[in-house]
Amino acid sequence: MVKEYKTIKEVVGPLMLVEGVEGVKYDELVEITQENGEIRRGKVLEVENDKAVVQLFENTQGLKISTAKARFLGRSLSLSVSEDMLGRVFDGMGNPRDGGAPIIPVKRMDVNGEPVNPAARDYPNEFIQTGVSAIDGLNTLVRGQKLPVFSMSGLPHAELAAQIARQAKVRNSDSKFAVVFAAIGITYEEAEFFVEDFRKTGAIERTVLFTNLANDPAIERIATPRMALTCAEYLAFDCGMHVLVIMTDITNYAEALREVSAAKKEVPGRRGYPGYLYTNLATLYERAGRIRGKEGSITQIPILTMPEDDKTHPIPDLTGYITEGQIILSRDLYKKGINPPIDVLPSLSRLKDKGIGNGKTREDHADTMNQLFAAYAKGKECKELAAILGDAALTATDKLYAKFAEAFEKEYVSQGFNANRTIEETLDIGWKLLSILPKSELKRIKEAYIEKYLPESGQAD
Repeated sequence: MVKEYKTIKEVVGPLMLVEGVEGVKYDELVEITQENGEIRRGKVLEVENDKAVVQLFENTQGLKISTAKARFLGRSLSLSVSEDMLGRVFDGMGNPRDGGAPIIPVKRMDVNGEPVNPAARDYPNEFIQTGVSAIDGLNTLVRGQKLPVFSMSGLPHAELAAQIARQAKVRNSDSKFAVVFAAIGITYEEAEFFVEDFRKTGAIERTVLFTNLANDPAIERIATPRMALTCAEYLAFDCGMHVLVIMTDITNYAEALREVSAAKKEVPGRRGYPGYLYTNLATLYERAGRIRGKEGSITQIPILTMPEDDKTHPIPDLTGYITEGQIILSRDLYKKGINPPIDVLPSLSRLKDKGIGNGKTREDHADTMNQLFAAYAKGKECKELAAILGDAALTATDKLYAKFAEAFEKEYVSQGFNANRTIEETLDIGWKLLSILPKSELKRIKEAYIEKYLPESGQAD
């Protein structure tokens, strides 16, 4: 039931106080109509007795509260969804941004999502091939997983996001694959980069883009990922698609939360972020997964830039607790010209063991993955030792490990942003690099796999 009030008393930043209200609910949509007919939208943030605090989606500049009317619409923020959304570009509130016609909805869905019964969730266990060796080979992405990318300002996380969106696919599956891309608080140039990249490569046909620009209202930033996830839930659980959701940059989302929290005069938590940041991030990340009896799935790759390159900052710290691992980008590798600059040693995919092996990737995957990790860690140690004490301090085997670490970064990790490697190509590159080491050092691989896959040019024992 629509109720209208002329009792707007105060506006502070994006917040507005309306008095004398009745039957108003939390999260209810509000329309603010001005004398000239202009309409601004918002939602109810807090209700106490007959007072309601409304959070506006647009800015409050030029708003004349003495003559404005507040209409409470009796429903929460929703998104019109349809399969026709594929190939389209929307703003952070779900309105077309590509000049196309509005979507004719099949249904309207609440952007806050429906709670999923934990018992109805299915365990993620199917390999998603991204075409990026450092992810597929060593930190494997599994269908239904949430695997964030921790980046630093100035690193090419946008290029990596576009590469994954273009190349990702579920192997050996007839199901349709879609990408929902949420760009949160990015510049116009970055938004154009994503749209042009997807159009040029044809990936736009299976992609839905939601773009919230840096000059759009901060409040819209809070709605953007929810719009994207609502669209993903429709495509996955109503249309039976495998959906990959990429969200960049979650740091901008958290900054918008902090801004609204400060306007509400809430007691700040760590670094000024609201105390409910963990819970709020969980409401986004936990919308990934698979549901028993449903063909579709939602896999998430949230991307965030770590403020001051600090892994212990609240945003990456809390994200790490909620998600199943992290891909960490390295400034040192980027300076060496290695792209994508993925630092494989601190990176982790907690579900990788569930998505690899015979019938999923290849029988030798787990063994070679463990061996490559161990050899690269030892090789980095040997290089550091040589830098301090000189090459003379290294044994002949140590020198081979140092050579391996150098080759591993240049040939395995570094592949550029256009190379799309199959998992077989990735595994074969791994074997080629392991052939630098003596066979006696390959202690983590079964003898049968060494005989079958190690190239003939392998070192003698």
